[in-house]
Amino acid sequence: MDGVPEPHAGWTFITNHARVLAAIADDQNARIRDIAAYCRLTERAVQKIISDLEESGFLSHTREGRGNTYLISPGMTLRHPAEAEAGLTVASLLGLLAQDEAHRADQYRSDERQGADRS
Repeated sequence: MDGVPEPHAGWTFITNHARVLAAIADDQNARIRDIAAYCRLTERAVQKIISDLEESGFLSHTREGRGNTYLISPGMTLRHPAEAEAGLTVASLLGLLAQDEAHRADQYRSDERQGADRS
């Protein structure tokens, strides 16, 4: 989980639950410590979020040695009534987040090339 973002103050559009789920989607063997660092949360907060996601059926895990391997339930409908009514799933949310992440990575590479061209 490279490229840890800078800390952010104030409200955001994406919940911590969605951030943790996206971090797990990126690395299903991620340690809680790594997820916490990436999401800028405490390890305790990440443990609570993972527990919430597991209790609701969005996530499960298997113990492998000293670590966990997480399994996301991509077909689960999102919890908010507006999204649930529209049939939006975890897979659709993660797809949007992945597309945004890919777009930002492409933009970053493009900006780096332009900066190198100006040197």
